[in-house]
Amino acid sequence: MTTSTGRATEVEQGDPTPIQARGATPCLWFDGRAQEAAEFYCGVFPDSRITAVHLVVGGDHPSGVPEGEVLAVSFELEGAPFFALNGGPGFPFTQAVSFQTYPRTQAELDARWDALVDGGQPVQCSWLTDRFGLSWQVIPRVYLDVLQAGDQEAIARVEAALLQMVKPDVATLEAAARG
Repeated sequence: MTTSTGRATEVEQGDPTPIQARGATPCLWFDGRAQEAAEFYCGVFPDSRITAVHLVVGGDHPSGVPEGEVLAVSFELEGAPFFALNGGPGFPFTQAVSFQTYPRTQAELDARWDALVDGGQPVQCSWLTDRFGLSWQVIPRVYLDVLQAGDQEAIARVEAALLQMVKPDVATLEAAARG
């Protein structure tokens, strides 16, 4: 157990440096469900793991988290660092911020979509809100492939098809790409 700055401690789970101090790391604000959310997301995405659970020590935290409870969780989704904070009810998620995931196959898309939307809400055009209120865009890789190829007519066809969908259908988008 390593004491960090402030009033939290890190319980390490396999990583000698559980807080990733590189680049930009999203800090997701939860109302008491940070560890539940991190565990859930790590179960949705392959090659994901919790790297540390940070507990409150030395008295209650100013956010209202009592001593001995989880203040935050460091985790990785497919190698990308994330930080989940039990900050209280003050700042719920909005669709102004979303995370994108790019499944290649319909089976991969179905697995991610179905897991993320369970307890949440489908929106439209590959968007959904998960059980924690976080917005996701589950975008088939075919869309990125068409964008990168630069064929404006194919892009227009794929975008027109995608805009008609809630949960994307890879075969329909591949057919639109081919014309």
